[in-house]
Amino acid sequence: MTEEDLAARRRKLRFRAWHRGTRESDLLLGHFADRYISEFDGAQLDRFEALLGENDPDIYDWITGRQSLPPDHDNDIARLLCTFSFKTEPL
Repeated sequence: MTEEDLAARRRKLRFRAWHRGTRESDLLLGHFADRYISEFDGAQLDRFEALLGENDPDIYDWITGRQSLPPDHDNDIARLLCTFSFKTEPL
């Protein structure tokens, strides 16, 4: 995959993160994508895209710790999202 392909994919995933359907999810996932997506390689983009395919309430429960990450999402990207601090990251 070329750097142009990765850049295009990052733009598409950032858009998806900011347009989830609920404002709360947009803010959570959008700010996370803004902060980290430029650092993700192709495999990490795959994992982030899989995470974006999940329902917002499930993602919210994982972020807040109400539910544990399921085995298929227990990876570096989901753990990074769960530890992402919106208070210390610039918006």
